[in-house]
Amino acid sequence: METKRKALGKGLEQLFSNERIDFDSFEADIVKSTKKSDIIEIPLNEIRANPYQPRKTFNEIALNELALSILEHGVVQPIIVKQSIKGYELVAGERRVKAAGIAGLKTIPAIIREFTDNQMMEIALVENIQRENLNAMEEALAYKNIIASTGLTQEEVAKKFGKSRTHVTNMLGLLRLPESIGKLVTEGKLSMAHARALSKIDDIPYIEKLSSRIVAENMSVHTLEEILARRTEELTGVVHKRKIKKLNHRYNIYEDILRDKIGTKVKIYNLKIEIPFENDKDLERILELFNIEIEED
Repeated sequence: METKRKALGKGLEQLFSNERIDFDSFEADIVKSTKKSDIIEIPLNEIRANPYQPRKTFNEIALNELALSILEHGVVQPIIVKQSIKGYELVAGERRVKAAGIAGLKTIPAIIREFTDNQMMEIALVENIQRENLNAMEEALAYKNIIASTGLTQEEVAKKFGKSRTHVTNMLGLLRLPESIGKLVTEGKLSMAHARALSKIDDIPYIEKLSSRIVAENMSVHTLEEILARRTEELTGVVHKRKIKKLNHRYNIYEDILRDKIGTKVKIYNLKIEIPFENDKDLERILELFNIEIEED
């Protein structure tokens, strides 16, 4: 067992520990530790997708651009696969595989490694989160599967994937939404912030009616939150005093973008940006998202 763990290398040890993981380090470690003679060409038609791949949709424009690059420069970095009973299961590099097929290639350079099912699931999730954002429903389902298969807590999952605990909790909350609403999120007709607000409502017919309004009126998240606040007041009879002020519409858009990027509610007002955080670890996570290096004393 100890010999096998040492053979994983630093990147893999990091990937499968409970510490925060970095996909680039993981993949670079495997490539660096592999002899050129061990990188082999395998047939594209013998490769099947990682069964735990959370991403169900791919950007066709980006795939075509990658295909053109492959035609000009070849596949620069080998994919990583595990051998299965019939052919290979893809561990990392699904976009390269799809683009190679578009480019007309019959084979692709690959590195063969052994991984458990849980490791395959974690690899797929990390690659998509850190390299190309999953849509909100894909990310939520991926977190659910990770928790179910590993027994990790939401706090541990947040730490492992460089997110705040609130972000993970909010994402899992999206899975309470009706399938029809989840489809609108997947299609990009509803933003994650819209979906997050709707997920706090238990009245499904009302959610569906309101989501239709959001799409038809191109409703902002702030307008939606005002509607939901008024509805809560009507249902409870409790009126909360709110300061009504006219905000720059662009600021609302920027707040929504930052909220989705950082995973916490951001406010822009009086020429200031306010970013709340839960604790020191959450602050470190936010600073790292802005590529701010933290020096230890």
